[in-house]
Amino acid sequence: MPQWFRLDPPAALAYLALGVAGCHPTAPALLPVGLKSVAAPAVAQWVDATTPTAGALHRFTWLYQDEQSSKGGRGSARIAAPDSLRFDIAGSLGIGKGSAMVIGDSAQWVVPEGAVQDLIPNYELLWALFGVARRPAGGAELAGLVEGQKTAWRYAAGPDTIEYLRVSSSPVTLAAEVRHAGKVIGRSLATLHADGTPAKARLTVPSGPAKLEITFYATVPTPRFPPDTWRPPEP
Repeated sequence: MPQWFRLDPPAALAYLALGVAGCHPTAPALLPVGLKSVAAPAVAQWVDATTPTAGALHRFTWLYQDEQSSKGGRGSARIAAPDSLRFDIAGSLGIGKGSAMVIGDSAQWVVPEGAVQDLIPNYELLWALFGVARRPAGGAELAGLVEGQKTAWRYAAGPDTIEYLRVSSSPVTLAAEVRHAGKVIGRSLATLHADGTPAKARLTVPSGPAKLEITFYATVPTPRFPPDTWRPPEP
């Protein structure tokens, strides 16, 4: 499972419901007990329920906090179905700009280099902030469980593990956790509106620890983006 941004060696993970300071050193398990081996078509069906089927421009505010500082600003995400994403952020007064373009699980470019790595540590977590789950890598061990309105599933391939928990009640939520060699890289929680567009998202990462909160304030359906949308910004 390819990684995007790699952070400092993990420390204790902050639990999603708590702030950065004074948080519990160990997060509770994301998935319920009782997961069983499942076939790829079942997982594909669960993932497809989260996959974008039309283009959209999402606008949001963001706030990042760690033990030393707090910063925030505005941002946007342009998503072209099913798997293309341009992500742009800027801090207060336009300072601290960063952009990235991702297709599936591969970053095509990041400008400036490393600009987003302190906020979002890998591809799966980036997509999960928008309520989108990614398909497993080939050969991954698959496990899952459907329990009422909850659908839980896990991919394991070598040292990497990805877990998802989707709750289809009102509101719909998608939680994700990514681990490498048994250590948590990050955990996210996205809350969606009734029409499936993102309302808010939270990401906690073990480096620091740190927390990123995103509040979406506008979604504009966009069937087609201009070609230069997918090009890196000029220096």
